[in-house]
Amino acid sequence: MPTRMTAAAALALILLGCRGEPPSAAEIAAARETRPALERIPLRIRSDTGTHDFTVEVARTPEEQARGLMFRESLAPDAGMLFPFPRPRPASFWMKNTLIPLDMIFVRADGTIARIAVNTTPHSLAPVGVGEPVAAVLEIAGGRSVELGIGEGDRVAWSGGPAL
Repeated sequence: MPTRMTAAAALALILLGCRGEPPSAAEIAAARETRPALERIPLRIRSDTGTHDFTVEVARTPEEQARGLMFRESLAPDAGMLFPFPRPRPASFWMKNTLIPLDMIFVRADGTIARIAVNTTPHSLAPVGVGEPVAAVLEIAGGRSVELGIGEGDRVAWSGGPAL
């Protein structure tokens, strides 16, 4: 049964993605009900302004990564989602069915930040990427990196990832 639920949720996301318009309140509620719980881990960013601690959900599987933070109506200031990759690779994301602005932080294998896309536009189909291989992408609340003074070259660390 869990496999059917996962397949049904994936099919619903695909169908929602084909419409070209923001999801309705009922669709958002349905998506929330089918969202599986993801592992939460501590993550730390060290910048010139200090050390910034987050608790992030980890999207490990292709299905979890495809869904990401879609249909979320809010994100706590110290929360986020981490998209780790098995090997560094170029990464590109979009904001389809994402209701809130996000900061996308592209992290190299050594833990340094390669790029930050600040306040990405909800529902946008424009690709947001980086021109070099990265080991992970971290999404946090839109504008949060600017508020905290986090920038390119700062260091990100998490369990199983690079150390500070």
